[in-house]
Amino acid sequence: MTSGPSTLPPAPPSSMRESVIAAAGELLREGGARAVTTRAVADRAGVQAPTIYRLFGDKDGLLDALAEEAVIALLEAKQGSRAAPSEDGDPSDPVEALRAAWRSHVAFGLANPDLYVLMSQPRPGGPSPAMLRGIEQLQGHIRACAVAGRLAVSERRATEIIHAAGHGVVLALIGQVATQRDLALSDTMLEGVISMVVTDTPGSHAHAPAGALSALVHVHTMVDELDPLSRAERSLLAEWLARSIDHLQ
Repeated sequence: MTSGPSTLPPAPPSSMRESVIAAAGELLREGGARAVTTRAVADRAGVQAPTIYRLFGDKDGLLDALAEEAVIALLEAKQGSRAAPSEDGDPSDPVEALRAAWRSHVAFGLANPDLYVLMSQPRPGGPSPAMLRGIEQLQGHIRACAVAGRLAVSERRATEIIHAAGHGVVLALIGQVATQRDLALSDTMLEGVISMVVTDTPGSHAHAPAGALSALVHVHTMVDELDPLSRAERSLLAEWLARSIDHLQ
C-alpha cells in the first residue's frame, strides 16, 4: 500500500473497499477504537478521506463493515471445519452444535475485544449488521433444536435468552484483566442457559406441561410444510401454536 500519489490506475471499488477495511482493522488492533480516525485510515490505505465517505457513508459505516467482515470470516471458517473431528461432541447433535457456537462466539469476542465492543454498542436503528449476522446464525441453531424436538421454550425466547447471556459473558470477560480472566464463567453460564431452554431426549419429560411445550414448539417448525392446509389455515394454525407456546412457557 502507498500513502502518496501513484502512477498505477485507480483500484477497482471492491479492492479499494477491502484495502480501507484492512487498514481500519490494523489501526484497531494497534491502538484501539481511538486510533481509527478517518484521516488515519485514509493515510494507511493510501486513499483520500472522501473515498471513505463515498464507500461507507461515515466512520460508523466503516466500522460496521469491518465488524461484519470479521464475523463473515468466522462463519466461513466454521463452515469449512464442520467435516473435521470436533472436541465439542457429535456435530450432528443440534444441542452440541449450539454449545460449539457459543464457545466460538466467546473465543471471537476475546480475540477481538475492541471490535466486539464496537459492534455491541446500542444504536437507535437496532443491532449492528455484524451482530445481526451472529443472531441469524444463532436462530439457525435454535431452529435445529426445535426441529429435533429439543426446545423447552419457544424459538424466540430461546434466541433472546442465549443471545443476552452470551453477549453478557463476553463483555464481562473482556472487562476482566486478561491474566486473571475466569474462563470457567463461560461454561458455567452456558450450561445454565442450556438447562433453561433445552429438554432431554424428546419424550423423556417427567412433567406433561414441559413435554407438551416441547411438542408444540416442534410442530410449530413444521407448519409451513403442511401442504394439505391452505395458506390461511397454516397462518391460523401457526398463530394458535404460538399463543399456546407463550402460555405454557
